Amino acid sequence: MNAALVLVATPIGNLGDLSPRAVEELVNAALVCCEDTRRTGRLLQHVGVRANALRRVDAHRETAEITRVLALLASGQRVVLVSDAGTPGVCDPAQRLVAAVVDAGFEIVVVPGPSALIAALAGSGLFADRFVFEGFLPRRGTQRLKRLQQLAVEQRTSVLFESPKRIAVTLADLARCCGGQRRGVVARELTKLHEEFVRGTLDELCQWAVVEPKGEIVVVIEGAPAIAPPSQETIVNALAEALAEGLSAKDAASQVATELGVSKRRTYELLHHDHSANAPLT
Repeated sequence: MNAALVLVATPIGNLGDLSPRAVEELVNAALVCCEDTRRTGRLLQHVGVRANALRRVDAHRETAEITRVLALLASGQRVVLVSDAGTPGVCDPAQRLVAAVVDAGFEIVVVPGPSALIAALAGSGLFADRFVFEGFLPRRGTQRLKRLQQLAVEQRTSVLFESPKRIAVTLADLARCCGGQRRGVVARELTKLHEEFVRGTLDELCQWAVVEPKGEIVVVIEGAPAIAPPSQETIVNALAEALAEGLSAKDAASQVATELGVSKRRTYELLHHDHSANAPLT
C-alpha cells in the first residue's frame, strides 16, 4: 500500500455498519488518528483490531499532530483518520489535517461508509435530487439570523445537525423564519435501537420538541416554493411609480430591475415599449 492519509467512515450507531475495507485499513495503519481514543478503542475492540498506534486528534490537538502525520507519510507509511461517527472531515476538526496533507503533496484515500446526512435525507421522504447541507447553525447573533434567512428562501431541501438541548429553539426559529407550515423531518438516533423519523410541519415539530428528545439529531427541511417572476403589468406599474418620483428613465429602469429581480434589459424594453405605445400620433 502507498503512503496516504486514509479517511475511514465509521458507524453512526450500529457497529455492524463498519465495512471490511475499513477494517483492513485500520489493521494496516501505522497510526490511527481519532477524536476520542476511548470511543475508537471500543470500536477497534468490537471488530478485533489492535491498532499499531492510536492518537487523539481533536480541535485542541489537531495542529500539533500535523507534523507527526506528515513525518509518517514521508517515511512511506499509511495513516488512518476517523471521527467519532460518520465520515471524518465533515463538520469535525479534521479539515485542517486533511488540508495540510494535500498541501504537502501526499495522497488522500477515502473509505466511504455511514453518513447521518445521507441517511436522514434518504429516509425523510422529502425531495433529495437537490439539497444543501448547513451543518450546525451558529448558536446566536447576526450570523445565526443570516443563515436562518437564507434557509427561508432556499428552494433546495436543507439538512442540518442539531443537539437535543438546542433542537426546540432551532425548530422555533425555523418556524418563525420559514413559516410554520413548511414541512420538516427530525431524524433521531439513526441506525440505533431507538431510530426515529418524526415528520410534520415545523409548527408540529415544535410541539414534539417540547419534551427534550435524546440522542443525535438531523433536521431535514423542504425547500421554499419557487417564486413566480413578476408580471409585465407589475414591472410597468413599478416603472411608472419610479418615474413619478422624479427618477430618470435610466435610473428608474435600474431601480425596478433590482427591486423585482429582473434583468435591466427587460425593464429598459418595457419602458421603451410603454413610452412608444403612449406617444401622441402626429
